[in-house]
Parts: sequence; C-alpha cells; structure tokens
Amino acid sequence: MGKAMIIGSGGVASVAIQKCCQNSAVFEEILIASRTKEKCDALKAKLDGGKTKIHTAQVNADNTDELIALIQRFQPDVVLNLALPYQDLSIMDACLAT
Repeated sequence: MGKAMIIGSGGVASVAIQKCCQNSAVFEEILIASRTKEKCDALKAKLDGGKTKIHTAQVNADNTDELIALIQRFQPDVVLNLALPYQDLSIMDACLAT
C-alpha cells in the first residue's frame, strides 16, 4: 500500500498506529496528524526505529481546507479517521476533494 495518513492520536489511534508499524510491508510510511502535535510526536518517539517511516503533523480535523492541504502534501494511499466522530464529514469531504 505504501503511505497511510492517520488522523487522531488518542487510545484507539495509538493501537492502530502500533499495528500499522508492525506491518511495514504494507505501511511503509505513516503520517500521524492530530490537533495536538505533541501527542503525535510522543507516539512517533515511542514507535520510531522500525522499518515504517513515521511523520507527524498538526491538523484541525474540522477544517476541510487544512485537511486537503495536508493530504495533497503527504499524498497518502489511505486515510484512517481515528479522530472524533463529529469530524467524519470534514475528513470525508477532504478525501473526496483530493
């Protein structure tokens, strides 16, 4: 698959990111994006050193234009929405626009 953009940095996202890193043949690169970049950086520090290359970014998942810009910059093959459920529509709109 190549590149995955994971939106969210909470408990569920943390587990999903760990599982993605364990499958580096599928997930060669991961971008962890969340409102709080420090949480993304902490997850990266915990998981870095494996075969999966990890990037982090700050993003407001309520802002479709900001999401579109991040998707266009990273060019993921898949976007995993592990943020809050009320952000589903803005994330879907951003995916459809790119």
